[in-house]
Amino acid sequence: MKAAILVFAEAGKFEEVAAGLRKISGVKHAFVVPGRADVAAVVEVSDLKELSKLALKVFRTPGVAASETLVEMPEV
Repeated sequence: MKAAILVFAEAGKFEEVAAGLRKISGVKHAFVVPGRADVAAVVEVSDLKELSKLALKVFRTPGVAASETLVEMPEV
């Protein structure tokens, strides 16, 4: 299962947060972005339970103020 996690970082901690996210198993890419969110992470896990665990790890990363998880919809 694939998802994108939008991360809102504490002021001035964008690069630190992106680097921290890259160390989490399941995060395929993490990069600083302009716009509403500060960092975007592309993740891939086996199921929703694993996604929940990963999302909590993201939220607990130093410098993260908030996050929003966007889950890929299966094809209909």
